[in-house]
Amino acid sequence: MEAIAQPYAVNSFLKRWQGNSGSERSNFQSFMRDLCTLLDLPLPDPGHSDTGQNSYVFERFIASARVDGNTDNRYIDLYRRDCFVLEGKQTGKELASRSHQNAINAAVAQAERYVRGLPQEEVEHGRPPFIVVVDVGNAIYLYSEFTRTGGNYVPFPDPRHYEVRLEDLHKPEIQHRLRQLWLQPEQLDPSKHAAKVTRQVSAKLAALAKSLELNGYDVERVASFLKRCLFTMFAEDVELLPRSSFHDLLVDIKERNPEAFPHALKALWETMNTGGYSERLMQTIKRFNGGLFKDIDPIPLNVQQIQLLIDAAAADWRFVEPAIFGTLLERALDPRERHKLGAHYTPRAYVERLVKPTLIEPLREQWGDIRGAAETLLRQGKTDKALQQVQAFHYQLCETRVLDPACGSANFLYVALEHMKRLEGEVLGFISELTQGQGVLESEGLTVDPHQFLGLEINPRAAQIAELVLWIGYLQWHYRLNDWLDLPEPILRDFKNIECRDALIEYDSREPELNEKGEPVTIWDGISMKVSPTTGELIPDETGRATVYRYHNPRKVQWPKADYIVGNPPFIGEKRMRDALGDGYTHAVRGVYSELPACDFVMYWWHKAAELVADGAVRRFGFITTNSIGQTKSRGVTSRHLDNDAHIRLAIPDHPWVDGNDGAAVRIAMTVVSPGKGAGSRLKVTSEMATADGDARQVTFSATHGVIFADLGVGAALVEAAKLESNDGLVFQGVKLVGDGFLVSPEQRSKWVSERPELRHFLPRLVAGSDLTRRRAPRYCIDFYGYDSESARRAFPSGFQKILSDVKPFRDEVRRKGHREKYWLYGETRPAMRRALHGLRKYIVTSEVSKHRIFTFLDKGEALADGSLAVLAFDNAALFGVLSSRLHVCWALAQGGRMGAGNDSRWQNGPCFLNFPFPEFSDELGDKIRHLANRIDAHRKQQQADYPLLTLTNIYNVLERLNAGEPIHDKPKEKETYEQGLVELLKELHDDLDRAVFEAYGWPDLADKLVGRPGATMPLPNKPAEQAEAEEELLMRLVELNKQRAQEEAQGIVRWLRPEYQAPDAVQQEVDVAPKQAAVKQETAGSKGKVAFPKTIPEQLRVLREALAERAHTTESLSELFKRKPRKSVEEGLQSLAAVGVAEYEPDSDTWHVV
Repeated sequence: MEAIAQPYAVNSFLKRWQGNSGSERSNFQSFMRDLCTLLDLPLPDPGHSDTGQNSYVFERFIASARVDGNTDNRYIDLYRRDCFVLEGKQTGKELASRSHQNAINAAVAQAERYVRGLPQEEVEHGRPPFIVVVDVGNAIYLYSEFTRTGGNYVPFPDPRHYEVRLEDLHKPEIQHRLRQLWLQPEQLDPSKHAAKVTRQVSAKLAALAKSLELNGYDVERVASFLKRCLFTMFAEDVELLPRSSFHDLLVDIKERNPEAFPHALKALWETMNTGGYSERLMQTIKRFNGGLFKDIDPIPLNVQQIQLLIDAAAADWRFVEPAIFGTLLERALDPRERHKLGAHYTPRAYVERLVKPTLIEPLREQWGDIRGAAETLLRQGKTDKALQQVQAFHYQLCETRVLDPACGSANFLYVALEHMKRLEGEVLGFISELTQGQGVLESEGLTVDPHQFLGLEINPRAAQIAELVLWIGYLQWHYRLNDWLDLPEPILRDFKNIECRDALIEYDSREPELNEKGEPVTIWDGISMKVSPTTGELIPDETGRATVYRYHNPRKVQWPKADYIVGNPPFIGEKRMRDALGDGYTHAVRGVYSELPACDFVMYWWHKAAELVADGAVRRFGFITTNSIGQTKSRGVTSRHLDNDAHIRLAIPDHPWVDGNDGAAVRIAMTVVSPGKGAGSRLKVTSEMATADGDARQVTFSATHGVIFADLGVGAALVEAAKLESNDGLVFQGVKLVGDGFLVSPEQRSKWVSERPELRHFLPRLVAGSDLTRRRAPRYCIDFYGYDSESARRAFPSGFQKILSDVKPFRDEVRRKGHREKYWLYGETRPAMRRALHGLRKYIVTSEVSKHRIFTFLDKGEALADGSLAVLAFDNAALFGVLSSRLHVCWALAQGGRMGAGNDSRWQNGPCFLNFPFPEFSDELGDKIRHLANRIDAHRKQQQADYPLLTLTNIYNVLERLNAGEPIHDKPKEKETYEQGLVELLKELHDDLDRAVFEAYGWPDLADKLVGRPGATMPLPNKPAEQAEAEEELLMRLVELNKQRAQEEAQGIVRWLRPEYQAPDAVQQEVDVAPKQAAVKQETAGSKGKVAFPKTIPEQLRVLREALAERAHTTESLSELFKRKPRKSVEEGLQSLAAVGVAEYEPDSDTWHVV
């Protein structure tokens, strides 16, 4: 490689700048101009007043957004569009010192913030692939992110070689690297070069495989032989074998004695299997083992075939790209797949787009917390404890398991391995700094390796290739990080981390499905192709057949235990499953997973992974799926998990993809799922551009943040809604009997009450959720609440005798002591509920789980709610009207979960009521809402009284059909319900109520878009876009109103729903809520329900980082979030987060925010 700058020029540059101790501001631009001149690079342009023209300038202006909604006016030290963001420093610190590394880390974090803040028009072709930090007079640091989405920038080319010291400018390869950084940064992407090498190698192997098959050798034997050959080529290039030894051996055999080929290779491979001295290479060989070199049976080759091996061995196998090598090798070795060898493969950038947010981002967040903790301990002089923290993280990293349950040839697993090896390199670098290298020696033998990367694959050949890919990838990265491969033997180990088995079902046995002639049923194998005699195009070869099987005792399979799951399960549409997989397998899968609706094949993987995440067994998963995941059938799978114990952290609903099977361009979706409730980022593709290699398309995105629903749409940040004091203490779960002996038949109750009318008090009607939605005979119960056993016995002897005979024997056997001892009382008597109902004539109930969200009044003197009902302890009909409106229903459906076989909506006090902001009524509007609400309740009760079999579920089924404009005249049962329930009149009342409630909130514009639309009482899966947009706007307004209410309550203004009960002695003061005051009080409101400050430093930094991610804080407001106000620990934590570039202090506002 020819030098760009001659030695004398480099020496002159070094003499001028090396060790310069001037100020950063005065020296930086001069230094950069001199560097550009040295490397024959263009100088930065003069700045323009129009920022859009500043494509290569010093001090490039950028308005950088903060999480609190404010913006900072910042300036990038040097910016070159589509190339880099460059930050200049003049640290004046010793290289490799902790203070120097902290300064570099902070500069990188600042540059990442600038990258994310670049305006959309500036990143039309993607965000800059590089971040550069220049420590003037010392070194240049390179960080890359070749997906160009602004994700995690990592040391380039790796954690050992990303630092370019000024004396390194003498090296021609460094000069060319920096020149390409300015002029052609995409050419520095190693996967581009590696892909070209990999294609060339695969073509050679395919040609050799084809010639051997033509010679009559078995396909499997050819595949095993060639896999051993290619690994041997790799081993010599990373010097596990002597450099060029295999290549030279092949040349020697070809020229001197081609017939000796199988004997020479057998001898070599047997030595590699066992280790020892090799006569052929005249050196001692490491022991490889691992199963690759067992049962050796080399195939004799002719001169031409040996030459193909020589050509393949001439490639530099250090740069073969494992992420695509597996796919191409699979095509090369399978005669049915070989026609696809020239087809496109899944680009690495696409794979990284899923692997990073699924696996690498959470690991790097943890690493940031550990680094910060170490900085805290180092400032305290506790170096040993800092080292323990870092070493513990390294151990955790080396035990972190990643599963791809449809791994193919391991392209996803390899990319995961590479990025974890990159991270490990940074961790080991930190350990080396803390121990002057001794700690790295102590860590030998503990490393990220293939045993952590688990795969399930049903294709045996692909499974074998997957193992090979992981080992090659691992050894490549070990070589890059260490420059040598001083590995313990055996080099290869049979971890059995790739399992060749079905990912969905296991079974006792299977047998071929037989047709009416008793012959096995077969289908096209989905792989074999032939050339059409008419068109010349490839078409399915009907002679390539696969047997259809019947499965005996199929059941769900258990996946290997893993911390993260990522992959690309097979794309087979729901309607194609029988054709592609056969009736027997399709029937077995659908029977085993009968809880799922009809859905695409990939959604069975999604379902299993989501279950593991929800159960806490897996931290996060990310899958490629068909882009129909947001449509009706797939939503039946996703919603059951998202409504309960998981949330989508990242969604890309529509993304280009290259099918790994046939190279076809398709559209897919990406989803990354985490446990619990939370918000996420939805990326929408804004542009796609072809690239030079023709495989990956350069994709740019716009991002929207919020709660992501099952349709992959972004919702309002409902998780941010605060609990409101105004709503507190009013909602309860109904009673739980714990013993059916409390129940009394209507006839028995009538007898007792006719004899002693005063017993009515002891015999209320027990009302359940099913009583509201379905019609069934009334149930009554004996209720001795408030009585001890003796007074109950005296007050109602007959009833107490029934308790003794029908309840006490059961209660004597229960586990809870209180239930045994107080057998005459319900298991859950709900004293708080009864106190809240005291003085009311009626109260409101709703079924906790129901298809339609319906509220109704119950007579307090007659009815007692059981545990399936939520009890709302107020009788205000205006509030009842708000609850019955589609505004509250929309909120409750978005906030509540799903339960039951029907996946019905669930209404709970916490998410659905405590944080729901009610409107303020004028007297006139309040009367109107009250009147309409009472009419709705009376209408339903009157019609049900007239028609005892009429149910609210049927009434609202018909009402929803009317809202949807669907005909009912041809459906006799629905027509009958329509007439008996006078549903048209009920719909009119609901529409009028909705309009009145929208008016009460001051949002008549939304009434025009939503009133009379379907989905007024139940979830609507396929709602029109304009309705979905209006509902989203409604939710965002309700969240904003909730925040206003929380700010008011922090200032003492509480809009009690039932003030005479909730706060009988409170005197509310009116306070003017100015914008500045509101912002301050929001901090106070957020401090309700303080939590303990974590004890361990990494956990402390995690909670501080998460709090700053939500909004900016002062040190004081952060301390207020926790019990005992740990200000000193918070200050130390903030300093540590700043030291590692995670947080930044803003002096003007005295606040901290994440970078």
